[in-house]
Amino acid sequence: MKKIVSFLLLAFWQVCLYAGNYEVLSPNGKLKVALSVSDVLGMEVFYDGQLLFSASNMGLCLQQTSFKPLVRSVKRSSANETITPVVPLKFASVLNHYNAIRLNLKENLAVEFRAYDDGMAYRFVTNGKGKKVFVYDETVDFNLPEEAVLHLQQPVTFKTPYEEPYSHVALKEWKETSKFALLPLLVDTRKGVKLLFSESDLHDYPCMFLKARAGRGVSALFPRYPLETKPISDRSINVVREADYLAETQAKRTYPWRYVVVVREDGDLVENTFTCRLATQTTMEDTSWIRPGQVSWEWWHHTSPYYVDFVVGRNQETYQYYIDFASSCHIPYVLFDEGWAKSTTNPYESVDALDIHALIAYGKKKNVGVLLWLPWTTVEKNFDLFKEYEKWGVAGVKIDFMDHSDQWMVNYYERVAQEAAKHHLLVNFHGSFKPAGLEYMYPNVLSYEGVLGMEQGEFCTPANSLYHPFMRNAVGPMDYTPGSMLSMQPEYFVRHYPNNASVGTRAYQMALYVAFESGFQMVADNPTFYLKEKECTDFMTSVPVTWDETRVLAASLGEYLVVAKRKGEQWFIGGITAEEGKEIEVSLDFLHPNRSYEMTLFKDGLNAGLQALDYKKEVKAVSESETLKVKMVRNGGFAAVFK
Repeated sequence: MKKIVSFLLLAFWQVCLYAGNYEVLSPNGKLKVALSVSDVLGMEVFYDGQLLFSASNMGLCLQQTSFKPLVRSVKRSSANETITPVVPLKFASVLNHYNAIRLNLKENLAVEFRAYDDGMAYRFVTNGKGKKVFVYDETVDFNLPEEAVLHLQQPVTFKTPYEEPYSHVALKEWKETSKFALLPLLVDTRKGVKLLFSESDLHDYPCMFLKARAGRGVSALFPRYPLETKPISDRSINVVREADYLAETQAKRTYPWRYVVVVREDGDLVENTFTCRLATQTTMEDTSWIRPGQVSWEWWHHTSPYYVDFVVGRNQETYQYYIDFASSCHIPYVLFDEGWAKSTTNPYESVDALDIHALIAYGKKKNVGVLLWLPWTTVEKNFDLFKEYEKWGVAGVKIDFMDHSDQWMVNYYERVAQEAAKHHLLVNFHGSFKPAGLEYMYPNVLSYEGVLGMEQGEFCTPANSLYHPFMRNAVGPMDYTPGSMLSMQPEYFVRHYPNNASVGTRAYQMALYVAFESGFQMVADNPTFYLKEKECTDFMTSVPVTWDETRVLAASLGEYLVVAKRKGEQWFIGGITAEEGKEIEVSLDFLHPNRSYEMTLFKDGLNAGLQALDYKKEVKAVSESETLKVKMVRNGGFAAVFK
């Protein structure tokens, strides 16, 4: 009899271990992550009792067989800590408050879940006995409400610079044969809640993509490890042979966090800090040399200042002029883009008309650092350039055209960040995938492109760009390259180099410096234009690139955004809108009480709906008890500073 009882107890214990239901609640108790373990691992996420979405088929496949979740033990934990980012793009301090559950599985596997008040995250963990493991697949099917609308970018292949325009697709209309999507993905559930999907703590592993599941939801998709590549230009490659696995990686490690931000108010997307909260924070002892700032950039307008006493071009006089301009406007950096080097494949010799060493030295006298552009292929073939550039006194590098996001390329980003940090060089990744936490581990990584920005001319419209703060900037810094001084409404748009132009009003363009986030924020246009219209220039170049506090004052996805940001005692406001225009009224109660502030406001002029260059400047005293009422014309905006 004792043997039978023992056997039954053992069988019951095994069932409890191998299958079951678990849940974890957010600190405020409103968000619940409910887990089910049977033949597969599944998840349901609730907010205030409402099912938001579910996930099934969750797994990490270390063999070429299906994933079987067999639970051995369960561990619960919580955290309530403050993170202080080296480069604070939204807040000087970030609260990291969550409850967590870890399911320890058989085969040296585990999966961790965190429940936050504003979302959830999960990741896999391996604790293998050997040195290496092969990951053949990572699976998850996110099941979404049938009536959901998806806001997403849709590349044709995995070879993408992340510059596709946003598409807005009803879930039921997104077919399995359609193009897939990159992260971040924004889901409007049509139930008063929006969900932002992305990832953080991405190391030694490919980026996640998503594909349609016949109107039911989306499934994970990953580029496989590249076994053979073929160069197709001085800056680009094609993968011609792939492995049957995603990654060959360390047997003992944590995998990237997959997170979902849950918001009822659109503005909460803009304020969210999930990538920061889930990233590995830096262990660098000295970060004092990491100084974010604005950058005078010569490529967008073809290095063409005028009213000068020299022939312009990529020569000593022109680049010295850019340094002088940056110094006069207190812009801490100038970027020498493509064309400074004698060859795109030789990062050590400048064109004959440039003395690069003399220019770097001249910049130092003027308190202006020099950044150099390079194709990623040249960097990979000349990895000692970081050591050499430190000797030269270069401030940082812009590395371009990666266009891939497999494990090898993700590792390339980290090797660059690490080597650049070793030699005190700042990094701007261009033609890149979205931020996914590397910038917190290596805070010398100040920006990423991977966005349909102002370089794209008439295709860069406010209607598309208005999604950036809610999506792309919501996951990390963004090199959009604002600062156009030739502003046009779309039906009148024309550009002829060297006089480039942008869609949207002058006030809209000024507001982007407040609304958009980047540790390197470009001042993209011709110095001559800036010097001719000094009051606009003085405002734009006074806007910080890091912030102590961010508050969204008014927001509606795809329609308008008004955001206030504080640096020290000063507040800045940026407001932007799209094709419909918007009259907005916001409270100034974010200002310190019992103080009088001087507000300098730039807003759309009466005729800005026709002549987008039209703006009006106002200066007046205000206090926290007042409201600000501003009319933004179509593709318009406003910007203000409170001192």
